[in-house]
Amino acid sequence: MTSGAPASGLPPLAGHRAIYDEDHAIFRDTVRRFASDRIAPNEAEWRTHGITPRGIWREAGALGLLCPQVPPAYGGLGLDDYRYRTIMSEEMGSSSLGFGLQTNVTADYILNFGTEAQKESILPGMVSGDTILAIAMTEPGAGSDLRSIRTTARRDGDHLVINGSKTFISSGQLCDLVIVAVRTDASEGGAGMSLVLVEASREGFRRGRNLRKIGRHGADTSELFFEDVRVPAGNLLGEEQRGLAHLMVELPKERLGIALSGLVDATRAYELARDHARERRAFGRAVADFQVNRFALADIRTELEIGWAVVDRCIVQQCEHRLSAEVAAMAKLWVSEMQGRVVDRCLQLFGGYGYMEDYEIGRLYVDARAQRLYGGTSEIMREVISRAL
Repeated sequence: MTSGAPASGLPPLAGHRAIYDEDHAIFRDTVRRFASDRIAPNEAEWRTHGITPRGIWREAGALGLLCPQVPPAYGGLGLDDYRYRTIMSEEMGSSSLGFGLQTNVTADYILNFGTEAQKESILPGMVSGDTILAIAMTEPGAGSDLRSIRTTARRDGDHLVINGSKTFISSGQLCDLVIVAVRTDASEGGAGMSLVLVEASREGFRRGRNLRKIGRHGADTSELFFEDVRVPAGNLLGEEQRGLAHLMVELPKERLGIALSGLVDATRAYELARDHARERRAFGRAVADFQVNRFALADIRTELEIGWAVVDRCIVQQCEHRLSAEVAAMAKLWVSEMQGRVVDRCLQLFGGYGYMEDYEIGRLYVDARAQRLYGGTSEIMREVISRAL
């Protein structure tokens, strides 16, 4: 969802999708009201400031809109049904919040790999919005190639001492706790990688500047620096030197989430372009009356329908715990590339107005470019897919 009007959350042709039931519809209404009442009126201001205020996180937490999959024992709703999370993505789209990162990514790392003590300490704050998490994988010299990370964590008695830096870290300015991918062994490749929890209050931890991006201006993105940061050995998340394996378990779901949000935004771009083409007149006719534009809209709608069919199938597979890495990569690759094509064509229908920042279509156009980069570039997706052939 972007400022203006909330995304419909539904494919263009579908009034109801078979993957959802009445309970999901009730939850969707809650998310939609929150998005319409609390996000849409404020998102332009958040984009201007380059960050989202912490207060909106607590508001979302009070409504149960953060990490709904967390069991009641840790303060959550216990909605262990992936579709509740997809509803949030569908209703909020590419809104500049980090809710998706918190709910779909970092919370599952704690749930799936954390100790009981870590779960009890961290999850209640994640659910309430009082504790914001980031995950730090990318480094200046290591992006999609995680085996090349250089940030280290060496043993010193009962502690780990961390040195290195990370970049392009979402929620880096806001985070209270960071899941950091580090090298705990000098071995080359993924064998020596581990995940470590680092509190932002630790001495030696430093946030760099809030990076200036060409799009997604309301989401803070940072450099993070670690200079002799000491954390207890108990801050290891999961098994030592199994960090890469843990990341590989979670990445398919993360990539499906990127595909879903991209599809929602592409659908929103189509809706804007369709309505504009019907209303805008050129040479005495509605823009939509020109065959070239009708055909463009027909092509876009067709691609969207294909995208929704693919993503809905992946959602079902994820709910059944059988979504494979290569299928998730296919969804992320195809949707993100399609999104770029669709939003570009939709902007064209607006003419010069589409190039203005005040128009939602222009923001959707710029924001879409990141979809082919994070979560693994399109080139990496092709590598993942080709290895499974």
